[in-house]
Amino acid sequence: MKHNFGAGPGILPHEVLKQAAAAVIDFNGTGLSLLEISHRSPEFEAVLDEAVKLVKELFEVPAGYSVLFLQGGASTQFALVPYNLLPEGGKAAYLETGVWANKALKEAKFFGEVQVVATSKESNFTYIPKDYEIPADAAYFHITSNNTIYGTQLKQFPASSPIPVVCDMSSDIFSRKVNVADFGVIYAGAQKNMGPAGVTLVIVKDDLLGKTGRKIPAMFNYQVQIEGGSMYNTPPCFAIYVSMLTLNWLKAKGGVEAIEKENDAKARVLYEEIDRNPLFKAVAATEDRSHMNVCFVAANPEHEKPFLKFCDEKGIVGLKGHRSVGGFRASIYNALPITSVYVLIDAMQEFAEKNK
Repeated sequence: MKHNFGAGPGILPHEVLKQAAAAVIDFNGTGLSLLEISHRSPEFEAVLDEAVKLVKELFEVPAGYSVLFLQGGASTQFALVPYNLLPEGGKAAYLETGVWANKALKEAKFFGEVQVVATSKESNFTYIPKDYEIPADAAYFHITSNNTIYGTQLKQFPASSPIPVVCDMSSDIFSRKVNVADFGVIYAGAQKNMGPAGVTLVIVKDDLLGKTGRKIPAMFNYQVQIEGGSMYNTPPCFAIYVSMLTLNWLKAKGGVEAIEKENDAKARVLYEEIDRNPLFKAVAATEDRSHMNVCFVAANPEHEKPFLKFCDEKGIVGLKGHRSVGGFRASIYNALPITSVYVLIDAMQEFAEKNK
């Protein structure tokens, strides 16, 4: 058995994989593969409708918001957010908490002025800045809820009314309860907690749109995508289907509230072991530690490669840290069972015994 701590594409529920595999051969008894049926067919339209319904139900999306399934990854949203929200000559505010936040603000500079209200770059993004002011003339305020590379996570979302908050939730979407009404836009690549790579979820407040004065090409225009029901062009049918299955799996487990308790428990026991074990140390500020990506290093750098080899022999995969920071990164997404976390903890303890 493999214990998949990979950062993304991340682990999916085993039962979802089985259902998806069967649909590739014969989708719902149609005699056709999911990969070859028309996206305009009643069978697939039902899939998309169910996926949208589940997002609204699980996240308690209020009226006045639209749910989109788009292509291009969350990285495309780095540009589409300012394209759709930042008026000509306007200003956007950004909180810089890591690589992805930095890439987002760089894209926004193509469309207008960008003000970085705070950054933790000087500490290699080991904490979340908290003492900052959001400019009153900003069109929106952009944040990244969880930083996969550095293992930090916003524990509280900023109150910025009337400035709309735009949040990249790619790596912790559906892992904890959020109040959608506090955001103007939420977007997330599917490949951590929701499905496979290839589709991106966008939840957008309708009354923010159509106010930039820009002419926006159809594929990049949220209003056009809303009017087309996420099917302005051929959507990524398989990725949407697997996302639907995963959301159904989450609903059956008790929804976001139930999975948040599981995620809290996984993170708690793993951080306790890191803090207790003299061979390892955490890198993120304690109050900002991510419950999705647990980043830590070997106290003795010479132990890093042997520990990774030791874990590989025990079926623990995906633990190597991002190439830009090194060390270890245990991604404990929704579908990773706590039993896998205990396997990792046992390996850490056994490795420590062998290397006293």
